[in-house]
Amino acid sequence: MTDALLTAPRGRTGAPLLSVRDLSVTFPQRDGSPVQAVRGISYDVYPGEFLGIVGESGSGKSVSSLAVMGLLPSTAEITGVIEFEGRSLLDLDDNKLSKIRGKDLAMVFQDPLSALTPVYTVGDQIAEALRLHDSHLSANAAAARAVELLKVVGIPDAERRARAFPHEYSGGMRQRAMIAMAIANDPKVILADEPTTALDVTIQAQILEVLETAKEITGASIVLITHDLGVVAGHADRVGVMYAGKLVEMGSTDEVFTAPQMPYSIGLLRSVPNMLTAGTQRLVPLEGRPPSLANLPQGCPFAARCPIAVDACREVEPVLVAHDPATPAHTAACIRAGEIVDGTLVRSEVFPRPDALPAEERAETGGEPVLDVTDLKRHFPLMRGGVFPRRVGTVRAVDGVSFTLRPGRTLGLVGESGCGKTTTILEVMEMTAPQHGSIRIEGVDVAGASKKQIKGLRRDVQIVFQDPMGAIDPRLPVGEVITEPLWVQGVPKSERDARVTELLELVGLDPAMADRYPHEFSGGQRQRIGIARALSTNPAVLILDEPVSALDVSIQAGVINLLEDLRERLGLSYLFVAHDLAVVRQIADDVAVMYLGAIVEQGPIADVFQNPRHPYTKALISAAPIPDPRIERGRTRILLNGDLPSPTQEITGCRFRTRCPLYALLDEAAQERCRTSDPELLAHGRTRVACHHADRSALVDEAALAATS
Repeated sequence: MTDALLTAPRGRTGAPLLSVRDLSVTFPQRDGSPVQAVRGISYDVYPGEFLGIVGESGSGKSVSSLAVMGLLPSTAEITGVIEFEGRSLLDLDDNKLSKIRGKDLAMVFQDPLSALTPVYTVGDQIAEALRLHDSHLSANAAAARAVELLKVVGIPDAERRARAFPHEYSGGMRQRAMIAMAIANDPKVILADEPTTALDVTIQAQILEVLETAKEITGASIVLITHDLGVVAGHADRVGVMYAGKLVEMGSTDEVFTAPQMPYSIGLLRSVPNMLTAGTQRLVPLEGRPPSLANLPQGCPFAARCPIAVDACREVEPVLVAHDPATPAHTAACIRAGEIVDGTLVRSEVFPRPDALPAEERAETGGEPVLDVTDLKRHFPLMRGGVFPRRVGTVRAVDGVSFTLRPGRTLGLVGESGCGKTTTILEVMEMTAPQHGSIRIEGVDVAGASKKQIKGLRRDVQIVFQDPMGAIDPRLPVGEVITEPLWVQGVPKSERDARVTELLELVGLDPAMADRYPHEFSGGQRQRIGIARALSTNPAVLILDEPVSALDVSIQAGVINLLEDLRERLGLSYLFVAHDLAVVRQIADDVAVMYLGAIVEQGPIADVFQNPRHPYTKALISAAPIPDPRIERGRTRILLNGDLPSPTQEITGCRFRTRCPLYALLDEAAQERCRTSDPELLAHGRTRVACHHADRSALVDEAALAATS
């Protein structure tokens, strides 16, 4: 144990609440090669502190938190020390630990739907958590307290919602209910395991605000486990970076983000798209993949991916030590960290940015639009009754969407889950007459196209799905997976086989991998296979449905760079669907913001992001985290009330007014217009905005600034 590791962070005095020392977790395997999920990690959590733990998937973040809570399976072999208020938790049996767990130590799980019991109401589950630790509390008092807690975390109509079941809650509401349960007994430490994963940015901002509120109300310390560096930047006091089951860097948030000392931390930070710089510079991918925890290499586990590794790195695994006397609490596990600290190794040169594609390799583009969608609508009947079904409503999934995609450009479709993005692209891919409006692909109206024309259009428009493993046949080798679209088009086998080598090289994979099966590839490699498959027919348009949302940021950067290179080299056009605004800003030329089936703002990406005019766009952009603690802490958030309404709900007038922060600032006459008239998309400079009061949208920024000052 090093002295540097035990150095208390600046401004912290006294004993830590939670102390973890040399914690290791090993899972035995049938083949005799145990998985070392956590390998000797040590950290302290002080009263009132917000500690962030970040790292790629499989780095051991969640396993370490489950070990602290005593929730690992009995087969797990746990060694080391976990002390809470000086008391060893590993020495307690489950009965004694249960008296601490949920009362003094609480946890917010990554997937609230599986963590909540589906057959009990949410109110009953919160009340149960209260009564388990306070036997004198009556059922009525516990139920009343459950309602209060739901109000604290921002659940609207808490009395009614307390009687609802988990499946009746949206994803964001379920996560807030989990936080309500976690803070029910005023815990001293809250462990939050990826609490914002898979949530929209607006809901994510609400959840983080709720965690901050819970911290203020209960005075609890928070350990936030996440892979989103922007989330950590805006909230954590200290950050620990994990890799291959170990902590490889620990320090204050400002120190780690401003002056990282471990090459892995440097690479992570440079691989994340930043909304302030996205689109102006290339991302930095971390090539390769983390080592297998069942067969770790000798020396530093990051050496195989580290661009500055030397022979000594492969001999002995480095330990966490301080390398800068000015910051003794900032530690890093790297034998070359001292060279990074003294400037011998420049951080920007450790992981240099890839060069842009040379001008001579870029395809020329221009001409008529490759995709033109006009007033597209897709409504689904809402039926009730099994024997005699009757229509009781309408789901307005897409409700009058219009956009144009030009050759060589990328149009980003953004918005919260349920806004109609995916339905819109599926309508395009279906290539049949829409319920309303028109879809023209390369000048051909699909409603009147012949079978021969449709077959040609299917060759010209391809799609890359969010989950590549779910979109490809696991029984086929990747060579056949990639050329399957050519087989459908009737291309001879000899031509298909020749195309495989070309496509694998194009997406940065070894052609020798053509005979392997999908399960033998990493997530990033599988997404590259999905892209190669989509390119097999030489399409003009690629529709990308959340192509990087399921990938770690380190892998995500490589896929985004690949997509940018392919667009420039082949002259492709992209319709890019995503909820990550930083990714959209990085790759898109134009953007359309959707809300409840309609586009509320669209235009060139720079104009929309620099000067958003619709209140919804303002809220989306303000909610998106930026991986810079100095900027993130000084930003003004525009939080929306509640969740996205159901597309079955009848909303007269403006569909956004029920959550609109501008609506509450208007006079009665202006509000009446919002209640009675649905705004149209009208030009405001180079953008088009569907808001009656777009010229007064600055009121939202002023109100948000006043609320934080």
